[in-house]
Amino acid sequence: MRFKGKVALVTGGSRGIGRAISLRLASEGANVVVNFFRNRNAAEATITEIKSKGVEVLEARGNIGNPKTVDKIFTKIKERFGKLDILVSNAALGSFSPALDIDDEAWDLAMEVNAKAYLRCVQKAKDMMPSGSKIVAITSLGSQRHIKGYASIAVSKAALETLTRYLAVELAPRGINANTVCGGFIDTEALRGLPDFESLKQQVITRTPGERMGRPEDVADVVAFLCSEDSRWITGQTIIVDGGFSLT
Repeated sequence: MRFKGKVALVTGGSRGIGRAISLRLASEGANVVVNFFRNRNAAEATITEIKSKGVEVLEARGNIGNPKTVDKIFTKIKERFGKLDILVSNAALGSFSPALDIDDEAWDLAMEVNAKAYLRCVQKAKDMMPSGSKIVAITSLGSQRHIKGYASIAVSKAALETLTRYLAVELAPRGINANTVCGGFIDTEALRGLPDFESLKQQVITRTPGERMGRPEDVADVVAFLCSEDSRWITGQTIIVDGGFSLT
């Protein structure tokens, strides 16, 4: 129960990787603030499962890309818990297209929800986070290598990784660690929206030394480590969780 008494906010915390992270932190005693936007049924299912672990849950519905939503979420956290020990920036949106076809709307959507929202959340959280608190941003291999049709999202993920390095330095005097977990090809609903998913899946399995797709729990386990005291001397880093795919 490494996180007993801790309070964790997971943006996009009701489905896919976010859901796995919410449940993983709750399983070790964290009270979880679950942010979600569109799918209430999935959120309610996740919230019910978290409650079954004997911890508190705070529902925080809203588009994390909207500054007013961020303000409301942190007001709720302060009123309910008075602090925040863990911030996991996982929520992501974007459209699939080649870089040469990105329009202003697609660019702004990806940057607003994936990158600017992360910065806003950290800026709101910092004064509520005691020494020893942890920040983790979730990115993907698209930040470092070409993935067909992933350009606008990939650029926003790369921004997250760079921003994390700056935050790590600036938050160090407060005793707050900031890191990034870069997931490989994780079998989620979002990945299934990529063009030619089935073909991509077979390529990934063939190239990955472990001969399988990644699972949301693979990422959640690494996030849990980075949120624990065991990671106290790790900050400003990007940890790749891809089963060795990027080595081949």
